[in-house]
Amino acid sequence: MPQIVLGILASTRGTDLQVLIDAIETGALDARIACVMSNKADAFALERARKHCIEAIFLDPKKFASKKDYDSEIVRLLNERNVQLVLLIGYNKFLTEPFLDAFRNRAMNIHPSLLPAFKGWSEAVHRQVLDSGVKETGATLFFIDEDPDGGPIICQKAVPVLEGDSVDSLKQRVQKAEQAALLEGIGLFQQGRLVLEGKRVRVAPK
Repeated sequence: MPQIVLGILASTRGTDLQVLIDAIETGALDARIACVMSNKADAFALERARKHCIEAIFLDPKKFASKKDYDSEIVRLLNERNVQLVLLIGYNKFLTEPFLDAFRNRAMNIHPSLLPAFKGWSEAVHRQVLDSGVKETGATLFFIDEDPDGGPIICQKAVPVLEGDSVDSLKQRVQKAEQAALLEGIGLFQQGRLVLEGKRVRVAPK
């Protein structure tokens, strides 16, 4: 099974990114991260990349006339580096047609709930979960498409909501589930076992 080339889009700390870097460095994941790209100059995900000699790219949205122009540049940079699979890890921008067309079924996003429940952005999602009184949440890995947080689901990992949970305590446990989902999804993609049937993803047997 050949090594897979990954590209990362991140806007925040990149906690899940560190797990991927560690898995690659220990040999648990046969992959190479070609670059980590961010729309935020101070995203700690970029610093994580630099610490591990991974190319870190800050792409300033203010320098582009439109979202489509910005996303076209993302595509150019990723293609230039022969990226096969793109992972969105805490990336806080919706992607437009140039990216969606170029990386259709080759771009995965990790979300901190069991979609389709609790769409939205990270900490707000955990607050909604706690306020709702549900007893279970988790993480969802999905292929991105035109429907925000509504693309074909690759895998999900459940996490119990405990009595006395805070946003922070729940977030920490959900992040562990996110990391497991990412590693599983990358492996299945690498093995060619993810089969898309409309909005459904079927995992082919080995």
